[in-house]
Amino acid sequence: MCGRFATTLPNDAMAQLFSAQPANALPEVPNFNVCPTRPVQVVRSDGENRHLLAMRWGFIPHWYMAPNSGPLLINARAETLAEKPAFRDACRQRRCLVLASGFYEWTKTETGTRLPWYIHRKDGAPIAFAGVWQNWGPSDPEPTCAIVTTAANQTLSGIHHRMPLILEPEQVPLWLGEAGHGAARLMKPGQEELLAFHRVDPKVNSNRASGPELIEPFDAAADGE
Repeated sequence: MCGRFATTLPNDAMAQLFSAQPANALPEVPNFNVCPTRPVQVVRSDGENRHLLAMRWGFIPHWYMAPNSGPLLINARAETLAEKPAFRDACRQRRCLVLASGFYEWTKTETGTRLPWYIHRKDGAPIAFAGVWQNWGPSDPEPTCAIVTTAANQTLSGIHHRMPLILEPEQVPLWLGEAGHGAARLMKPGQEELLAFHRVDPKVNSNRASGPELIEPFDAAADGE
């Protein structure tokens, strides 16, 4: 699962890294606490060119009369992506990358206290989440997206049983439809050695928290935990 993440690289740097043409209106960065329903950095391809643009994080199926007409769809399970009515067409025709520097996950203590963790690539490179997208709205369509998730690999299974589907650079053309068919074979947990994680300050539990300190390692002992 992925319910919160961070983006720290400038938009022009992301555009260059993913060989994409940047749109005029892109999310403000850095953002160390990207929350659902907010604009996120997304790369999609039209078959000839890639485009970096903003999309609402929270996929809205075409039959919703309003954004809150049904459940908030921020994640899409890889195992059922091709079958669920909300995602079925997008899975085949509208795949994208959702870009991040790292993401948050939570564990719980025996007393129910939520302990946040920040998860990132060991090599410090940006993360490309596999995503699907959908335009919603009759008059001025709004692009919306969801992050594809898989069962957690062994590295992350102690924190959560789900994880985002993370794509390596050589997998991106296939996911974006630039390298033909066969994207389904990418939908499996990431490599074990790819990610690292550390505890972060519980103040990230609030969706109003901000600032680079949110991703810094947190000394639980010093804080009296």
